[in-house]
Amino acid sequence: MRARRSLVAVSVAALAALSLAACGRSAPDVAAYVGDTRYSVERVDAIYDDAQRQYADAVRNQAPQTPSPEELRSPVTRQDVLNLLVALDLGKRVAAEKGLQVTDEVSPEQLQQPLRMPATTEYTKLWGEWVDLSATLQQNLPPADLSDESLMAVYHAIEKTGAIQPGLSVDQVRQAFGEAGFVRSATALSNALQQQAEKVEVDVNPRFGVSAVPSLVNTGQSLVFYSLPYVNQDGPVTDISTPEAPAGGSPAPGTA
Repeated sequence: MRARRSLVAVSVAALAALSLAACGRSAPDVAAYVGDTRYSVERVDAIYDDAQRQYADAVRNQAPQTPSPEELRSPVTRQDVLNLLVALDLGKRVAAEKGLQVTDEVSPEQLQQPLRMPATTEYTKLWGEWVDLSATLQQNLPPADLSDESLMAVYHAIEKTGAIQPGLSVDQVRQAFGEAGFVRSATALSNALQQQAEKVEVDVNPRFGVSAVPSLVNTGQSLVFYSLPYVNQDGPVTDISTPEAPAGGSPAPGTA
């Protein structure tokens, strides 16, 4: 797969998600409200079920032996689906306010291998749309300052995927990430989406918890898909504990 312009670091911090009951928007069949837009639980389930079905079919067609039930299940969750829907909604609102044109550069076919999901699923199509949109926004937002909090938030999120050595200190992460331009642009995008979420009011059904923004980073060898830390009702998660660990390990994420 050729990584095109948009297939660079797309890592953004999480969106605030308030309790539905707190605002009186508590319909049990609604997964999330973004302003006046409702995203139903039924739609989230449909996207999720379609992804799981097509994933299982693809595994069966490619497996030399009968796959186990675990092998037929994708790690994609309903939360992942909702994260995409909410992020796309808010991102489009930011782009519209700034008068930005989003070009269609990344196709589902380009993402099906790194996502390990057939291109025909709506989930993969949503990811393609999000990669184009988030790349456009990042290119038009001034980079944010590189704080320890933003640096370690990205690191810990990538750490959970197993794509980078665990247990690094702040200094080690700064060394591994180098100039960390992808963290600066990610933080800027995070701030823009956070402001938009507060402006239009984002409420998520407690069944889904709080909402995180889908993210990816190009390590130079592969694309890593992950979600940055959640934001609770009191504000962003800024835990930057720094246990010491030996230097070296997995390659640091970077831009294409």
